[in-house]
This record gives sequence, C-alpha cells and structure tokens, in this order.
Amino acid sequence: MPGRALRFSLFLLAILALLTIYLPQLQQQPAQAASDADYSRMRLLTEVMGQIQKKYVEKKTPDELLTEAVKGMVSSLDPHSSYLTPEEFKELQIETKGSFSGVGIVLTTRDGILTVVSPIEGTPAYKAGVEAGDRIMKIDGKLTKGMTLMDAVKVIRGTKGTKVVLTILREGQSNFKEIEIIRDTIPIKSVRSYIIEDGYGLIRLANFQENTTDDLVAALKKLQSQKVPLKGLIIDLRTNPGGLLTEAVNVSDQFLDNGLIVSTRGRDAGQEMVFRATPRMTAGNYPIIVLVNQGSASASEIVAGALQDHRRAMVLGTQTFGKGSVQTILPLEDKGALKLTTARYYTPSGRAIQAKGIIPDLVVPFKQPAPAAKTDKKNKGLSEKDLQGAIAPEGEEEPAKPAKAEPPQDKEQDKTKQDKLHYPKDRLEQDNQMVRALDLLKAWQIFSGHEGLTKAKDSGAVKKQ
Repeated sequence: MPGRALRFSLFLLAILALLTIYLPQLQQQPAQAASDADYSRMRLLTEVMGQIQKKYVEKKTPDELLTEAVKGMVSSLDPHSSYLTPEEFKELQIETKGSFSGVGIVLTTRDGILTVVSPIEGTPAYKAGVEAGDRIMKIDGKLTKGMTLMDAVKVIRGTKGTKVVLTILREGQSNFKEIEIIRDTIPIKSVRSYIIEDGYGLIRLANFQENTTDDLVAALKKLQSQKVPLKGLIIDLRTNPGGLLTEAVNVSDQFLDNGLIVSTRGRDAGQEMVFRATPRMTAGNYPIIVLVNQGSASASEIVAGALQDHRRAMVLGTQTFGKGSVQTILPLEDKGALKLTTARYYTPSGRAIQAKGIIPDLVVPFKQPAPAAKTDKKNKGLSEKDLQGAIAPEGEEEPAKPAKAEPPQDKEQDKTKQDKLHYPKDRLEQDNQMVRALDLLKAWQIFSGHEGLTKAKDSGAVKKQ
C-alpha cells in the first residue's frame, strides 16, 4: 500500500510539473512562473483526483481519471474540438482513406443535444431513413444527454451485422421515433458521375477525402468526352458533411482559374491562411448549378461559397448547415491527438459561414414525392381500341408485330452499361430540386443565344459562367 501511495503521489507531482510548463503556453502568456491562482486550480485537480482514488465507490486508475479530465476540458470548448485516444486517432485516419464499420452518419452537438449533420449516401443509416437535423435522444435505450461526440461514435459503431437502435426526435414532430439499423462496412465513395440527358451532366460529391479531387477530375473528363458536348453541369452537394479542407480547395480549383477560394482566420496571425485558384482548371466554360441543403456542411460549404462568390455557379436548394470552423489535428505524445478548432473560414467575398451557412441564390425546398397511385389492371377502363379486331384509327397502320426479343443476357448487359452512365429517370422525376436545376440549365442555353444577353456578355456586364 505505501508503495502504491508513493507511485500515485509521484504521478500527481508529474501532472503538476507538466501543467506548470504547458499552462502558460496554452494561455499565450510569456514563459514565466504560473500565478498563485494557476497553482490553486492545479492543486484542485490533484485534490479531486486524490479524493476519487480514495473514496469513489469503484476503483479508478489515475490514467482513466486524467483521460476523462482532458476529454471534459477539450469538449467544453466547442462541439468540434475533442481529445482522441490512440485508438480513436487511428479510426479518424482510417475514415479519410477507406472504410469503417458502422451505420454511416456524421454527428455534432447542437444546444447540448446529439444531432445528425447528415447521413452518408448509400449507408445503412441513409437507407433506414435517418435525416439531417435528427436529434438522437437515445442509443440502444441509453440517454445521450451528457454524452460526448466521441463516446457516441464509439457506441454507434460496431461489428458488421450487429444491430443498433437510435431513438430520434425530428424537427416539427413531437413524438420519438425508433430507427433500427444493422451495422455494415461503410465504403467511402466520394464521387459519382452521370449523364442526365445528352449534353447535361451530374456529379455527386458525397464527402471530401484524400482521393476526391483525383476522382472528380476523372469524372469531369469522362463527362466532357461524350459525343454530345457538355452544355451544363449539376454538382450535388446535398447531405455532404464535409471532410478535408485541402480537398475542398482542390475541388474548387477545378472550376476556377484564378482568384481567392477560401481564407481562414484564427486568434494568431500565424493561423491565417489564404487559398487561391490556379490555372489548372479542368471544367469547361459551361453553366453550373450547385445543389445544397441543411446537410451540406464544412468543406461542401467552402466549395458552394467559392463558386457562388465568383459567380461561376448558381446555388440552388436550402440553407446549408453553417459549420464554418477549421479543426487542426495535433498529435500528442501518448499517440493520441487533439482535434482543436483553430480558425474560422471565410468565402472569397469575406462572408463568415459559422452558424450562418450558405444561402442559395434560388431557394427551392425539397418536396417529398407523392406516393404513386395504385392501378388495378382488372378495372382499367375499356375503349374501342381494346376490342379484338377493332379498326385502327385513320392514318395509322395495323399494330406492328412485336420485334423478336433480344436474349435476356444481352439486354441486361445493355441496361448495366447504360445505368452506369445515365442517371435513372425515376430518381430524377422524384427529385424536384434536380428537375428545377436541369430546367434552368436548359433555359440558360436558350437565353445565352439571345441578342441582348450576348451584348451584355461582350460588354462585361455578365461575368463568365
């Protein structure tokens, strides 16, 4: 017992020594001895740890107590700052590179409540109906009040094939809703591209990870190499929770050949950064519409804001999430890391996005498609043309005999080839925001040839689209 008490005393002295060294630096004060008030607060920490060690109902190691103390200190700063244990730091590194096992949602805390920023497209959470803005009140029956982000992530993630139940409260609703989700491997496919109609392309950006820019460049080249030249492009950033700042800058750079993309400003001058476009633009000089919604956050807001400010694209949809802060990952000696909010970012025109978001040029709320009416073939109305041997309408020949059916295998192969490139028509018809964007791109083509607009372009009154 005396030996253990001695080790604990030495451990507390080591903490005190470390705090004496680092606390003044963290407070941005000149290197000097800590004040009496600082020492008093440090003594409080060691006193509380000592009392817990002696009298708490369950045994707690000094390492456990110190880890939780650090977590509490960092999480009190803002919803996006956190201390990452070595295991959590490894998971974060995996997320930006490949895949992980879980349900596929991005979380934050809003007013102290665990809130969904957005579900990741195609994941179990997305398919189960989790939506941006959902507030998670319970996880497997356990209340989330007081739970840190990292603790929530730990509980929600798990082995592929296992079940987790989220109890959510959706905006505008008064009753809780339980959503059962089966965990799965979450592949992080960042970029998808389609032809909506001949001459009109769609690029869906689900998030921003290490290979996003490379995949985007490949997608642009594919769309621009079709037989029918690209007349317009839709960039879909809806429910895109963000990701790497550098990738957001590089993605924007593919559509801009000069000018400011984004700037960051922190407390110190050394934390200020400016990112500018280079002449390496991949996209052609065609009109662009960017789709956004409440689930568009962080890096996706950087892209939308940059293209909007440069008038390179029209932004359509609903107001974005408003996560306009930059987190820096600072590795620590214990092989963990500090995820610390170090700056705010600003669009080229100087707009701060934090808690404001990007306001679309054209606000178009998403309308839930009406359920398809059921048709009863047995009760389908009968008409003259349905009668056997009926005379064909004037000017029409007898119905042609059906063409010989192609082998099912060939038809399926043709369908597969088409589906990989062409956006499914039924999905388009159920998406009023995308339909509106496509209509605007078509209208742009009509009016771009108008004499008045052509003169305005030549005079410089209309900026390049």
